[in-house]
Amino acid sequence: MSPLIVLVGPMGVGKSTVGQLLAERLGAGYRDTDDDIVAAQGRTIAEIFVEEGEPAFRAIEKQAVREALAGHEGVLALGGGAVLDPDTRALLAGQRVVYLSMDVEEAVKRTGLNAARPLLAINPRKQWRELMEARRHLYEEVATAVVATDGRTPEEVTRAALDALELKEA
Repeated sequence: MSPLIVLVGPMGVGKSTVGQLLAERLGAGYRDTDDDIVAAQGRTIAEIFVEEGEPAFRAIEKQAVREALAGHEGVLALGGGAVLDPDTRALLAGQRVVYLSMDVEEAVKRTGLNAARPLLAINPRKQWRELMEARRHLYEEVATAVVATDGRTPEEVTRAALDALELKEA
């Protein structure tokens, strides 16, 4: 058992929205590892970061991703930093992975780069750029296809992802 499609990309790129649309179009289930973590931990991701720190969150995330990759056959969205873990990247080898990309101006429009995102609490534009510099090559490394989301509706991104993977709607 493995997912039909795995979505990766930065926070705010639309993985949840596009993931749900892809699942509908493919007649498949949808799952988000961030939702899995919140449900299992009984607190928000921001609370986990504040209370336990990023390394503790990444360990929780790694396990959530491993379980989801092994136990979900539909569309799976991963948290923005999930690709930081080399074991997770290894598990993504051979999967259909779509990297949803966007530039910083699009990120500002979509998220407002707000403080509810723990890694962007101070100087959000600069931190977003630094996160992307650290992660872009990792997203590209695991990706089967890259779909730019800038200036596109979720429906347009969904269609582009299906086309890139040569998948037909159910």
